[in-house]
Amino acid sequence: MDLPAIIALYFDADGRGDADALLNTFAADAVVEDENARHEGEAVIRRWWTAAKEATQYIAEPLDAVRDGDVVHVRANIRGTFPGSPITLTHSFTVKDDKIVKLEIH
Repeated sequence: MDLPAIIALYFDADGRGDADALLNTFAADAVVEDENARHEGEAVIRRWWTAAKEATQYIAEPLDAVRDGDVVHVRANIRGTFPGSPITLTHSFTVKDDKIVKLEIH
């Protein structure tokens, strides 16, 4: 699978549970939309990610990726301690200047 480097770094940091490395993949004013909630800025994104990791101990394994302009849609297998695990979710990354400016998970 041919992932842009910044997205590969995101999944690597996520898999290692490295919040600092994960946050380094985002632009300072990035936005994450997940479970009908919007998380904007580094501190808020850190809280969202930390809470999700602690609550579900999830692991995300990318399956495939499709580029659509500035957006890269990555289907990932998500398994963890949550009802219905495992599930497949799409992570839609908007990348500009080698940073993630928006991530939508659905």
